[in-house]
Amino acid sequence: MLSAGIVGLPNVGKSTLFNALTRSRKAESANYPFCTIDPNVGVVTVPDPRLEQLAKIENSQKIVPAAIEFVDIAGLVKGAAQGEGLGNQFLAAIREVHAITQVVRCFDDENIHHVNGSVDPVRDIEVINTELILSDLAGIQKRREKTIKLARGNNKEAIAELAVLEKLEPYLDSGKPAHTIQLSDDEKIIMKSFFLLSGKPTIFACNVAEGDLAKGDENPYVQKVREYVKTHLDTEAVVISAQIESELIDLSPEEAAAYLKDLGVEESGVGALIRAAYKLLGLQTYFTLGPKETHAWTIRVGAKAPEAAGVIHTDFERGYIAAECTACSDLLSLGSFTKAKEAGKLRLEGKEYTVKDGDVMEFRFNVSK
Repeated sequence: MLSAGIVGLPNVGKSTLFNALTRSRKAESANYPFCTIDPNVGVVTVPDPRLEQLAKIENSQKIVPAAIEFVDIAGLVKGAAQGEGLGNQFLAAIREVHAITQVVRCFDDENIHHVNGSVDPVRDIEVINTELILSDLAGIQKRREKTIKLARGNNKEAIAELAVLEKLEPYLDSGKPAHTIQLSDDEKIIMKSFFLLSGKPTIFACNVAEGDLAKGDENPYVQKVREYVKTHLDTEAVVISAQIESELIDLSPEEAAAYLKDLGVEESGVGALIRAAYKLLGLQTYFTLGPKETHAWTIRVGAKAPEAAGVIHTDFERGYIAAECTACSDLLSLGSFTKAKEAGKLRLEGKEYTVKDGDVMEFRFNVSK
């Protein structure tokens, strides 16, 4: 299962957010640095309103949503790349995840200590990114020395790798994270083998005060973050209130909906954050449905039909023949498979079909003994 690491400075709301995401109280949350030491890991379901709607078509007894993994990682401080604070542990934990959700504090509260003495989310982002870049630079420089020796022996792979390293080093040295560099597809494949911390896709969670969630877009800190990440990092920021989310943990879905309505919002920021992280990981969903269950299956964007079938069972991929397929939107608007077929919306797809998000599929396969 692919995972997104929750990172940020101490006391920005990482552990509170993790508890909200996982609907647990697994991560300790307190008003002092390094409250989290060992990473907490939790599996989080991806909110998708299509599931319940599809389940009604077949009167499914069970609904199985898609899921991803979130990891709550210890807070980072300036100097982490040189081992300050829990630096080495922090960086090692980030290396294990596939994407980063960086939490930035976008609220004032004199009762909650800020490790840098004041609230400045853009500065905080730059502190985190600088430490990731410094760690990457150290690794790149070591790798370059070894690669130069191999390249001198006319090793083609080493020559190609050295060309990427020589592009990366000055880029990182200028303070820019690796995930923003412009490379060819072949160069991107090579860079991926370096396992760079700053090369991981990143999204930002703007943690606002309880009273600011309904009008988060008007929060001046949020506005600064959105402008910065759009122009400097080519990514997006989602508004959440970790404190509100923590209060929803023990409420029923109906009670939570009523609570949010009183605050002037229809959905919690956490739902949007989970979906954004799912997309950031390069994932999408297709569905299977029947009387027993409606199931959301997770596949990578760009997956062919046999690969999608293999997520259910390897035999489905090995013996793939075809898939009966219809778009979720068509099936929901028409109300049944029979009507979808009559309208020409039910089609048979072969091995080269690229699955789209929201496809409803039934696979035909044959595995010879």
